[in-house]
Amino acid sequence: MTDPPLSSHAGGPPGIRRAGLRLPRPWRSTPRLKRAAGERGRVGIPSGPRSFGPFPSRLADQRAATCRSGGGRRGRSGVSRLAAGQPSLEVLPDGDCRRARLASGTVASGPVGSRVAARAYPVGVSLFELGDPGPLTSPSLIVALDGWVDAGSAATTAATLIAAGGQVVVTFDADRVFDYRARRPTLDIVDGRLTELDWPEFRIRLVRAGGRDLLVLVAPEPDYRWPSLAGAVSEAAGALGVREWISLGAIPAAVPHTRPVPILGTASRPGLLRGDIRPGPSGLLRVPAALISVLEMRAAADGIDSVGYFAQVPHYVSGPYPAAALELLAAVERHLGIELDRGQLGEEADQLRTRLDAATSVDDNTRAYVERLESMVDEERLPAGDELISEIEQFLRDQGTEGRPRA
Repeated sequence: MTDPPLSSHAGGPPGIRRAGLRLPRPWRSTPRLKRAAGERGRVGIPSGPRSFGPFPSRLADQRAATCRSGGGRRGRSGVSRLAAGQPSLEVLPDGDCRRARLASGTVASGPVGSRVAARAYPVGVSLFELGDPGPLTSPSLIVALDGWVDAGSAATTAATLIAAGGQVVVTFDADRVFDYRARRPTLDIVDGRLTELDWPEFRIRLVRAGGRDLLVLVAPEPDYRWPSLAGAVSEAAGALGVREWISLGAIPAAVPHTRPVPILGTASRPGLLRGDIRPGPSGLLRVPAALISVLEMRAAADGIDSVGYFAQVPHYVSGPYPAAALELLAAVERHLGIELDRGQLGEEADQLRTRLDAATSVDDNTRAYVERLESMVDEERLPAGDELISEIEQFLRDQGTEGRPRA
């Protein structure tokens, strides 16, 4: 009886005994790496002028040959380490030949069967770079993001005024948190020539106001990696010695423009809110979350006293609402016991109030609706959720988009 040909093992796993033969494992046909002297169980640096880069290209070639011939062993797990000073390579438990993780925090990947060195990209790298602001004394971090809870641009307007002229002390990796199709950079074109791109940024600035060190994060609301970003912001705050967190926001509400802007508060524990701001609303309110709330919750979980001040903006007003930005600045002033620059917000708020009064006076239905809102505010009564929705829908049906007061 003659020995069966090697091809008789087709369909079986490589490297097993068949008919008295030891079938070769496919990776045994690839060049071996020499072992470094005195390093048991470690793979040495290959001889010759070539050296390892972010991912060792020669080892990538070896893995590619293994993958191409089906040599990846499912269920195999373990770590092969390079010589001293080199990153280590972990073979994934599922035997996936397309990805290998280096101990330095790099994932190498490449197409199965490719002999080209695998590409490397960083993972686990910090989302931020911390500058050197010098010694800070009990700094407070003020945060405002645009989008979901920035009605009338009130929060970002207020925070931008506070941060004016500040020094950038923390820069977050915008490429990893923004979707540039949703938040496209602004392009300047001068006389037919592309001159400048203005990219979205996520940064913390340091300002000194009223003898206080204030850190201000005012930015577009990022699209990606909210949990990771919350951890990174909290980590940066801890590194800077932040003692308290102040979120600023604004929400559309059933309030009239003819009354002072109401402020709702949030607090990580009782007694943190200052002035006459009350936490609210009472009871359970379940709404879609904004990133600023995710950030505030993470900061509180990491031991930073956290509060939030949220202005209520008349839901029938579109565009910027400077009166709400003014009230948020006043809330920050009361909380910190300092005075802040208010810029031209007072004049802008007066001008908008005049335009809104004129718009509501020309229509009986609009005027009656505003008067009803006034009576509820004067009685310190807010409508229930179903009642509010019904009122808003009825108002929009009666007025349509043309009859709604606008800035």
